[in-house]
Amino acid sequence: MKMIRRSALLWPFLFATISAFSQQKFTISGVISDADNGETLIGATVFTPTSGAGASTNEYGFYSLTIPGGDSVTLEYSYVGFQNEIRTLFLDKNITLDVELGSGVQLTEVVVKANSYREQIQSTEMSVATISMRDVKALPLLLGEADIIKAIQLQPGIPSGAEGTTGLYVRGGATDQNLIVLDEALVYNSNHLFGFFSTFNSDAVKDVKLYKGGFPAQYGGRLSSVIDVKLKEGNNKEFAGQGGIGLIASRLTLEGPIQKGKSSFIVSGRRTYFDLITRQINNASEDKENYNPIPDYYFYDLNAKLNFELGPKDRIYLSGYFGRDVFGFDGGFFNFDFYWGNVTGTARWNHIFHPKLFSNTTVTFSNYKYNISNQFNEFSFELGSDIQDVNLKTDFYYSPNNDHVVRFGANATYHQFTVGRLKAGSEGGDIAFQAGQDFDGTEMGIYVSDEWKASERFAINAGLRLSGFLNDSTFYYGIEPRLATVYNVSDLFSVKASYARMNQYLHLVSNSGVALPTDVWYPSTGRVKPQRSDQVAVGVTFALGDLFRITNEYYYKWLDNQLDFIDGAELFVNDDLEGEFAIGKGRAYGMEILLEKTTGKLTGWIGYTLSQVLKGEFEPLRSDAIFGEGDAYFSPRYDRRHDISVVTMYEISPRWQVSATWVYGSGDLYWLPPGRFTFQDVQGASFQALVPVYENRNNYRLIPYHRLDLGVTYRFTPKWGESDLSINVINAYDRRNAFFIYLEPEFAEIDTGNGTIQIPEKISAKQVSLFPILPSITYNFKF
Repeated sequence: MKMIRRSALLWPFLFATISAFSQQKFTISGVISDADNGETLIGATVFTPTSGAGASTNEYGFYSLTIPGGDSVTLEYSYVGFQNEIRTLFLDKNITLDVELGSGVQLTEVVVKANSYREQIQSTEMSVATISMRDVKALPLLLGEADIIKAIQLQPGIPSGAEGTTGLYVRGGATDQNLIVLDEALVYNSNHLFGFFSTFNSDAVKDVKLYKGGFPAQYGGRLSSVIDVKLKEGNNKEFAGQGGIGLIASRLTLEGPIQKGKSSFIVSGRRTYFDLITRQINNASEDKENYNPIPDYYFYDLNAKLNFELGPKDRIYLSGYFGRDVFGFDGGFFNFDFYWGNVTGTARWNHIFHPKLFSNTTVTFSNYKYNISNQFNEFSFELGSDIQDVNLKTDFYYSPNNDHVVRFGANATYHQFTVGRLKAGSEGGDIAFQAGQDFDGTEMGIYVSDEWKASERFAINAGLRLSGFLNDSTFYYGIEPRLATVYNVSDLFSVKASYARMNQYLHLVSNSGVALPTDVWYPSTGRVKPQRSDQVAVGVTFALGDLFRITNEYYYKWLDNQLDFIDGAELFVNDDLEGEFAIGKGRAYGMEILLEKTTGKLTGWIGYTLSQVLKGEFEPLRSDAIFGEGDAYFSPRYDRRHDISVVTMYEISPRWQVSATWVYGSGDLYWLPPGRFTFQDVQGASFQALVPVYENRNNYRLIPYHRLDLGVTYRFTPKWGESDLSINVINAYDRRNAFFIYLEPEFAEIDTGNGTIQIPEKISAKQVSLFPILPSITYNFKF
């Protein structure tokens, strides 16, 4: 009887102990990577079918999942385009589990159903696009060069700049309001060849993410968009390479392990060869009378990266970029040289403090400069500007449980500016003068955010960023709340909303509608206040059947402290540049709709944007200056009421692929005179040139812009790797879109009896077009 009674007392205790143990939670964490090359996978997911709990990797490939232990657990790892990996384990403690996913022999064999859209639909992220390198390379290519920025311009809400250029005007923002980072280092000028190609070599790029709104709290310093470009880490399994040979440029990328499975390198270079051709033409023609030499032009860029796994908890990454454009003319007694370019460097340290706490600490260096120099006989002239940054930042990723992901961190950037540095004089020094200004400033920020899954249907990402800028004795600060929410009506239908405030402490001095290398960056000062924006957005996103996803968003953006220029501004060789500025306000609003298909033989998207941008209430900083109509609102040149993009890619067979893009946009705005003056110096003499009379800014809209581009790719299967031949036709139906316009008077000849004089009849606007039908061919290879 005593043993029975003791057993009866012992069983409840044992049951309670086992129950408590089974309810104890443990964390599984690690890194998910590509089995073929060791590259970490961003946004890969891990899921437990029994409990329904899941997590996804951050931008460094790290994941953390906390689930009940005391039993066997099945984990399903997945990533779009890769084969799923199933792992079963007994969970009785915290476990570090790094997983590699295989891509399979043929990507088309991987079946991806409507649930591939589920994570995007249910995420709090909105106004976000992830740009696939596979799509970038499949699109029709301008002169055979795959271009990330041109792929971004095909997204809704981002009308392109002038014909063929890489300027970005995101939801009514100017080109300086885009935060472009390459491996976390700022890139101040993201294009080559005066804007026709971007600085990013697609062979070296791993991932591109675009934010048009709902900005996460870790980003700051710009008003309108974030373009986060991450370089590949290098193949740590085996030596590999890829490249291409085109009509105007060639490129080569080499990568491989330093210590297999532990460290790797990647080096990628690209160069044009216009100059090699033009030099031969000049040499062959130098003896011809009255021959005008063709100027030299070329650009090149180089990317390099090293990464080392120091242990299970530590990794170090070192990366750098160097790019330059060079233009030169040697005319004997007159020489002209012009170069510009970016340099960036990044050193990163990833550390895992705990299965739930991950950190990334980064030091970056950025420099952008341009220099113009010429020599005329014994006189020389040199003009240049540059901006240089050193940045220290640290970011923490903390996942206390599956319902919260907390991010927090801080950064500080030291800026140095040289604005309009001019040196000129004679060889003997009898004549010498110089001008220009030097500034420096420190920009800083701290932030915290929490991604909270409040219920099965509702999630919220709330964050706060505090920013500041110090320039001499002037200090500005900003409080920047961020909020993004999602309500999931069903698994494949959600309603989203977001709000973000942004402050921008640097300004781009430019009076052109095209992003030029001579544009100058200028800091906030006592008179030039930081720019500020407040953006709200609402939208829906849902799957249409198993193959399509539709996103429809509406946004409104308020802009304060916008910088423009007074009438007749003098921007070069001016030691009081601020006196040419006027400060005003702006607003932008619009609707975007996107229909996309990402699986099957036929993929692509259709995007449409209806929008308007207005600026006004400008006040010159100089009391005697004039700015148009003052308080009147006007639309900037890049305001486009309608913008349409159609993108299709079709896999005919494993060897053949075709692609096409068609874009349409309302014409750019121009500031043209509605009237004219004529004058006659002496009675009976011909009338002189017209003097235009201007009214409100940007009062004339050009004819609509539209263009069709086509591409076809044929793949070879050599024994040593892969190769293909890419044939592209830009502007397939020869649409002559306006690159710019100019005014030209037309005269009538009148016989006065004493002779003939010319009287101006009218003034005509003449259009200059850039691209006719433009074919190209490129051979690409991979081994």
